[in-house]
Amino acid sequence: MDISADRMAAAYFDAIEILCEVTPKGWYAERGTARAAVTHAGIATLNAAYDTTTEPDLGSLDEMATEVGRQAAHWSIMVRGEAGDEVTDLAARHGLLERSDLPMLACNAADIVFRSRAAQGPSVRQVSAAEHDLYTETLTESFEAPEGVFGSLMGGGVLDAAPFTGYLAEESGRPTGTGLGMRTSGVVGVFNIAVVPSARGRGLGRVLTETVLRDGIAAGADAAYLQSSAMGRPLYESMGFALVETWTVFQAR
Repeated sequence: MDISADRMAAAYFDAIEILCEVTPKGWYAERGTARAAVTHAGIATLNAAYDTTTEPDLGSLDEMATEVGRQAAHWSIMVRGEAGDEVTDLAARHGLLERSDLPMLACNAADIVFRSRAAQGPSVRQVSAAEHDLYTETLTESFEAPEGVFGSLMGGGVLDAAPFTGYLAEESGRPTGTGLGMRTSGVVGVFNIAVVPSARGRGLGRVLTETVLRDGIAAGADAAYLQSSAMGRPLYESMGFALVETWTVFQAR
């Protein structure tokens, strides 16, 4: 199956467009190959100007960046691959001086290494939009983020939208972790894998990830992708994921 960087990026961009359509404060625009996606969450990568290709249209990207910067206090510019001097200069003109890498990992469905067994592990269940407050509270605690940073990101009809499935892990009736599957273009993206501090170190992150993947594959996905932190990358590589592309992210210091 095709796990090329182009296919994984296209699936991600499709998912972000849909997210902006269903999240309560979302906004989305296109100009050439450049895009603007705003959720109004207090996280820079969730309010972004980006280009869908590896050769950014600088003029359109600049226009999109101006609009995103006007709408969101915390925002970013993202490009696929290594950013050249022109993109770096463009970001600097918008006050985005902090540069970081964002790895995109992918795996064919048939190559994913599953280990957990649902009967032996903690309870993981799907959640609907009716529980978006509980989901957001658990997400915030798991990422040890400031209260309110996610805003209404997961509110409205997000958790009932066809491409998205939200998950809560629970132990003794208490939420202990989150996950999110985003299915577009025959691919499942894995997001929001996070565990509350008191429940870490027991393999819950892997259980959540495997649950998202199993359900995505059962729904027809033939491949999966995710964007990994340095801490999480060894886990995902042990499950069969491999780097397909590294994106460059610019945000304010």
